[in-house]
Amino acid sequence: MIEGDPSPAIHKAHSVGHNSSNIPIGRSNRINRQKAFQFTCICGIVWQLRACASISAKKTITMRAMELIDIGCNLTHDSFDVDRDKVIEAAFQAGVCQMIVTGASGEGSQKALQLANEWPQQLFATAGVHPHHASDYDDATDSLLRELAGDNAVVAIGETGLDYFRDFSPREDQRSSFERHIQIAIDTGLPFFLHQRDAHDDFVAILKEYRDQLNEVVVHCFTGSKAELHECLDLDFYIGITGWICDERRGTHMKEYMGDIPSNRLMIETDAPYLKPRNLRPKVKSHRNEPRLLPWILGTLAACRNENPEVLAEATTRNARTFFRLS
Repeated sequence: MIEGDPSPAIHKAHSVGHNSSNIPIGRSNRINRQKAFQFTCICGIVWQLRACASISAKKTITMRAMELIDIGCNLTHDSFDVDRDKVIEAAFQAGVCQMIVTGASGEGSQKALQLANEWPQQLFATAGVHPHHASDYDDATDSLLRELAGDNAVVAIGETGLDYFRDFSPREDQRSSFERHIQIAIDTGLPFFLHQRDAHDDFVAILKEYRDQLNEVVVHCFTGSKAELHECLDLDFYIGITGWICDERRGTHMKEYMGDIPSNRLMIETDAPYLKPRNLRPKVKSHRNEPRLLPWILGTLAACRNENPEVLAEATTRNARTFFRLS
């Protein structure tokens, strides 16, 4: 065993989370379960030490240890303008070997593709218009997304869907934009990358009409109820889990059903710069989330599922490569 190898700690964390005989009942039970979650999450960060990488001047990288894929990060966000390359390199060093850069507007999708082409076979892009911007969707936008979808670095259509929580665009506009994205996904055969918040019933009703014509579908940043999860799984959707699972204010309900997600339908993502894990230890001063923190999300998710983080990493990476058809 190499010095600094965290494998024994990982296995210990898995054992603590799995063996109920080690956990007293009552209030102590809750405290110990919380400690087990925290311990496994810490192992997720320590586990980054196993990622060894060498980055060349041409922005290529060779991974020699663990491999994770961040299926949704907003690396074109202006908060990354001053240090984008360093953020990407830090992710590689943390074991995140490939990233999908989310397109959330016409212009944003163009920028996502441009960034992906700067890091071939390591960064990829999606092309879509977030429901917040649905009112901006017109024929020119539709033509642009179809053009972008023809590039090999564009691996999915989206981010699209419905968001009734913010309602930044009228709901009628959101539904119209969503259905036009659906048609692009059908016409191109590309996977579908979706957003849904407080709109589950309409979201599922629309997708049921077209499910037989669509290929792979993922509900990114899933935060819904157990019943909503199972309705999505019944439609053979993949599920993307973010740092929301690390939020003691909003994500606690999710921990109870994480084990219900089949291992071949689960993927992980940061949604950076949003949703920085709130259970990071030690805490990071910046409010900005980054892809390098993906192992922490993995650790939290593994604890919720009573699963070895290494096994979970292999599964989520395999799923991402299958879903996005990555080499």
